[in-house]
Amino acid sequence: MKKNIGAVVDKKSFHNAGIIYIVKICYSTLVFPKLKNQTQIQIMSTTNQPSEASNTETPAFSHIPVLGKEIITGLTIRENGHYLDTTVGGGGHSRLILSAATDTQITAIDQDEDALIAAKNNLAEFENRVKFVRSNFAEYDFPANTFDGIIADLGVSSYHLDNPERGFSFRNEAELDMRMDRRQSLTAAEIINHWGEVKLADIFFKYGEERLSRRIAKRIVENRPFNTTTELAEAISYCVPRKYRYGRIHPATRVFQALRIAVNDELKALEILLEKAPSALVEGGKIAIISFHSLEDRIVKHTFKDSSSLKVLTKKPITAQEEEIANNPRARSAKLRIAEAVLALYSES
Repeated sequence: MKKNIGAVVDKKSFHNAGIIYIVKICYSTLVFPKLKNQTQIQIMSTTNQPSEASNTETPAFSHIPVLGKEIITGLTIRENGHYLDTTVGGGGHSRLILSAATDTQITAIDQDEDALIAAKNNLAEFENRVKFVRSNFAEYDFPANTFDGIIADLGVSSYHLDNPERGFSFRNEAELDMRMDRRQSLTAAEIINHWGEVKLADIFFKYGEERLSRRIAKRIVENRPFNTTTELAEAISYCVPRKYRYGRIHPATRVFQALRIAVNDELKALEILLEKAPSALVEGGKIAIISFHSLEDRIVKHTFKDSSSLKVLTKKPITAQEEEIANNPRARSAKLRIAEAVLALYSES
């Protein structure tokens, strides 16, 4: 029987009002907004959450486009231009591009079926100007010399964090899933309950930059199996020294990031995207990547710099202005890098 590892948060349930978590000092900036009052936080309004009784065809996919103005300015949207949105999500960035110039066209791809359903609904007014493709951008067949611009927003949407069925966040009790593409078999539960201690420690350190990776991996192996996100978060909190339990982020934040990256093979997919995308740009076409943590940003920075087919347009990453951060706290950690396809790519062919 699993040890009683103690609870990190107190919960109160309200009929037809969702779940409100009362967090005492220790909370995660990944899933909790940073508020002045850190002793009591109402985490979420459940008006945007589907109820258990609802069976709507279109999910409540909420995803505010980050650095939208900067994306439009950086891409220099052209009339009749063709753009590739490799992470369409709810369609926020695609809408901005479609509205920025006359007769622009979008090829919108996403590996998440829920995202594509939402994007089709949100972009319905643009009709035949948008082509939708369900695909991971690493597996997409990039057509050569086609697009005037390519964008990727690598962040996790509010929808994924808020939807208990997807198992991305320890905010809600949910099965350990974390798959962006639910057609794949590997889940967070498979990793946590079946991978060896050394391998777990390695991914926690490599993908989460977690200093206590070995201690946490040992505790997980000793107490598994784990079935839910909250069980895992509690186990991680329990094995972290007390002085680390009340910091700026929840003790489980880095481990959950590492699990999500491992489940979806995110860094490898990003490397493939950056390798394949330049050849799909027309001369002078631009690629814009928004990253949200140092692992992603490092890959984008060095790939742009080392590429013979790209000219870096942003020596330093573009970050959100205070006004945008006030309206969308998620934008605080966003970094935008832009590069332009240069003639050298085409002269070699």
